[in-house]
Order: sequence, then C-alpha cells, then structure tokens
Amino acid sequence: MFNQVIKTLSDVLRRAEPTDLVELLLIGSAVYAVMNFLRGTRGARLLRGFSLLLVGGTLLMYLLANLLDLTRILVLFPIFIAALFAVALVAFQPELRRALIRLGAKTWFVESSEEVDRVIEQVIEAVASLSKNKIGGIMAFERATEFGTLTEDAIKLDAEVTSQLLTTIFWPGSALHDMGVVISRGRISAAGVQFPLADSEDVSAELGSRHRAAIGLSEDSDALVVVVSEETGTISIVEDGQMKRGLTPESLRHALREGLGRPKAE
Repeated sequence: MFNQVIKTLSDVLRRAEPTDLVELLLIGSAVYAVMNFLRGTRGARLLRGFSLLLVGGTLLMYLLANLLDLTRILVLFPIFIAALFAVALVAFQPELRRALIRLGAKTWFVESSEEVDRVIEQVIEAVASLSKNKIGGIMAFERATEFGTLTEDAIKLDAEVTSQLLTTIFWPGSALHDMGVVISRGRISAAGVQFPLADSEDVSAELGSRHRAAIGLSEDSDALVVVVSEETGTISIVEDGQMKRGLTPESLRHALREGLGRPKAE
C-alpha cells in the first residue's frame, strides 16, 4: 500500500509542468496574503481549518481515487469543493465586509491638513488628561465608512473639537460618560454613542466594555478608535480590529497622524 502511494506521488510529480509550479506559487501567495489580512481575528482560525480540510481532503481523495480507480469520486469531488467554497463565503462574511471597507477607504479630511493637526492636538491633550486622572473615554474618528444609524439615538453636537469639551463629556457623573464620541470631518458630530461590541470569544477577558466596543466598531467600519482605560489609564488605539495598547501621548500622536493621512510633521 505504501509503495503504491509513493508510486502515485512520483507519477504526479513526473507529469507536473512548469506552469503547475507557477500556479502553486500564485495560490500560496494568495493564501499568505489572506492569512496576513486576517491575522489575529476569528477569520484566521476559520481559514486555517478550511485550508487544512481542503488540502488534506483533496490529496487524500485523489490518492485513493487513483489507487482504487474510483472514477465517480473524481467526478463528484469538484462539486463538493464548489459547495465548500459556498459555505466559506458565509463563514467569512465579516472578514469579506472588512476587506471591501478597506478597498473603499479614503484618506480622512485631506482638504485641510492644518485642521487635522489641530484636531489631533486637542484629542492628545484630552486623552493625556483622561489617562492621568484614570477617567475612561472612547473616541472614534469617522473615515470612509459613515456611521449612519449608529448615531441616530445619540446626542447630535456638531461642535468644534476641543480638549475641554472632550474631558467634560467623559467626566465621571456625566450622562454621556460611559458612551462614545464620534469625530467626523474635524468636528464632534455626536456623543453618547453606543458602539457595537465585539464577540467576547475574540477579545481578551481582561478588556472591558470600552475596549470591546472599540474593537467591534473597527471591525464593522474603517474607523480609527482611541480608548482610555478607566481602571489603569492605559491609552489604546484600535484599527481594523487590531488594538495597540500602552501608548504614550507622543506615540498616539504618531498613530493618529498616520491613520488620518498626516504621517509626517511639517
């Protein structure tokens, strides 16, 4: 049996053409790119399982079919693969949505770089104050994806971004303290916004509701979200479902400038 398997593999390799190697290289590159895109998400685990099932099942099926001359299996197997891909489209729906959001993302507020810099500095000042006093806060920068119905039940402001207003909104005892703030086109467009929470199984148990909300919003949109922990004062930034924790005001400034289209200081 083992010798037959080796002989079958040898025949397959002997019949392989240079174009087959190119196709395998392209497939491998595509899989690597997708895995890199999904790294750290639930989709990465799903893709690994799907890839193992697909590759392992295909190799096993073709070996058995060639060894035992199972011609019907060779005919039916492509249909099975097509059905498997259809199931994968459903399983990867959130990740596919994120991919489309990335493709459609645009640079935020590029028409006024000075205003972007001013907003960033005001946010940095507010975040530094919140962190020092261990006051929780969550601010989302709206970019290409409009929040739409997310802010329907929130408090509409359309106010200038200032550190004083931000710290007042998040001050303990405020009616808006536990909710989020949306910054859109250089202005505070809404406060008291309830952001969608990420699935608990994908988030570390040590993270609170603000951090889960930041991850959840960044998975559903291309928003850039800044979070200040109420327990520790830790500053975090979240983008595309990925969180960077333990930022300083300076490292947050760099992340915001890069994320909002202002990577270099003038």
